[in-house]
Amino acid sequence: MADRPLRKEIKYAILYRFVRFLIFASNLMPRTWWLAFCGFLGRVGHLVSPKSRNLAITHLGMAFSKEKTTAEIGKLAVQMFVMLGKNAGEILRATYVKSLADLEKFVVVEGYEHAEAAKAKGKGIIFLPNHLGAFELMVTFVALRGFKPMVIGTPLKDERLNSLMVNYRNAHGAIPVERGKETLRLFKGLKQGGSTAVLIDQDTKVKSRFVDFFNRPASTPVGAAILALKTGATILPAYIHLGKDNLQHIRFLPEIPLELTGDEETDLIRNTQNYTRYIEKVVREHPEQWVWMHERWKTKPGEEIQ
Repeated sequence: MADRPLRKEIKYAILYRFVRFLIFASNLMPRTWWLAFCGFLGRVGHLVSPKSRNLAITHLGMAFSKEKTTAEIGKLAVQMFVMLGKNAGEILRATYVKSLADLEKFVVVEGYEHAEAAKAKGKGIIFLPNHLGAFELMVTFVALRGFKPMVIGTPLKDERLNSLMVNYRNAHGAIPVERGKETLRLFKGLKQGGSTAVLIDQDTKVKSRFVDFFNRPASTPVGAAILALKTGATILPAYIHLGKDNLQHIRFLPEIPLELTGDEETDLIRNTQNYTRYIEKVVREHPEQWVWMHERWKTKPGEEIQ
């Protein structure tokens, strides 16, 4: 941090203290009040963040222009900011969770038998979540359930914020794995029956292939397919959303069978398409809780990382 420009140092110092204040404040009031407050902050974010607001509206239009009116898309963008605030607030408040009993006070789990069945195979599990809802809580849940998930991530730019994130994840037994630097450890862990979670629903600078997402070609990370093909681990889709009952709902779905044709490139694309098809279905069910400001269709054919 010593080499960072003073302006950025001040910015991150303020952000760090603000996050610490929110964590502290999150347990000073009932959960319902806290979520309502965070939803209000999300609504304010919609008003004061024109770039993110416009990106969200643009991408919602790309996905739903044939299904929703302009007014409906605008309303959905507002709902997305509100839910983003609530789910972010939920994650901050969850730093006080110490046990499975604490988590189950506000989390409902469905389909856990699919996770148990995958674990019983002993071949490793690749959880396939997405950037919907308070997805960090899924790491908390599977860690508290003894899965010891290896969490792939890139360190945050600020050491203090990164420590907050790592300490939160490690508190319940999750194992941090730095993206691109500990691949061997990841493969070994899966082959020994461990687990990890891989997010493939964003356009990022990693090895990718184009598959269909909302009827548009989208550059999509193939990391989940590569891990499954090389280790034989089970791909288990799962997601979380904040329900109308004001509870967080974690849902595990049946495993997605691995398709093998004998051609590596075909297998990468076909399996990644299968995973993306599931993600689209979930996003369609809960569009107000996905991160529509992300530029999902930014990369053009020929620009993807091979």
